[in-house]
Amino acid sequence: MIDRITPNTVNTPSFGHSDRTNMNRKQKTVVTASAIAGMTPVIMVLAKKKGFSLNPKNIIGTPIKDWAIFKYSPAEKAIDFGNPVNIIATALGSVAGGFVGGSIVDKQNVKAKKREVLNQILGNVLVPITTVWLGSKVFNKYQYRLEEGMPQINSLNKSAKVFNKILKKIPQATATLAALGVGIFLGNRVSNYINEKIYHKKVDRNIRATDFAPHVDDICMATTMMSPNSTFGQKLGKIIPLALVVPGYQTGIAQDIEV
Repeated sequence: MIDRITPNTVNTPSFGHSDRTNMNRKQKTVVTASAIAGMTPVIMVLAKKKGFSLNPKNIIGTPIKDWAIFKYSPAEKAIDFGNPVNIIATALGSVAGGFVGGSIVDKQNVKAKKREVLNQILGNVLVPITTVWLGSKVFNKYQYRLEEGMPQINSLNKSAKVFNKILKKIPQATATLAALGVGIFLGNRVSNYINEKIYHKKVDRNIRATDFAPHVDDICMATTMMSPNSTFGQKLGKIIPLALVVPGYQTGIAQDIEV
């Protein structure tokens, strides 16, 4: 028999694929904190490699904008959160932390959380990130041709120049959305496959608009990789650690509620 688990229908944050949960606010707070705690050592290692001091006294004495997780310039001295390896490592820390915290405050649903570990790592992290990475590689190969092939307005007017720049950015925007969309779709299919074929659980994990929320990391990575010299992309990359709290949170709140 295949059990069926329904999607989240209780008043909880809709951060992607979560099963229905009856955890209270205190339990969710613990899960969130544990997800952050899990990814902190990874970020510390990444910061140390870039030459940042881990001494609390030095950190406190440094302007917040120059802290390792916020500094973006010069690029070679800042943590590259657009790097797939760094994203995956940080996400794994978040998932591990979320699992530990969720298992402590919700012991009766540890099995569901174990299943969610694999769902999050494959469906919400590895598959989308790999898809975006491959998409960026293909785009970068043909970027010049695509941008030069966009129609341009032959005018010295300032508005025309701005419009021409926007037109040249259309291929990049299209490629980013396409890679992200394909990544989310494939991640959804992988999650369904894991639950049905490996865990023998029939889970209604249909793609919703809110499923794009936990993929801020993919958007940032795609923007950075498809436009490596973009200051906007580098700034956007600093949101990734915050976005990667989501996989850990989803892991920690996972429960089995059969209908």
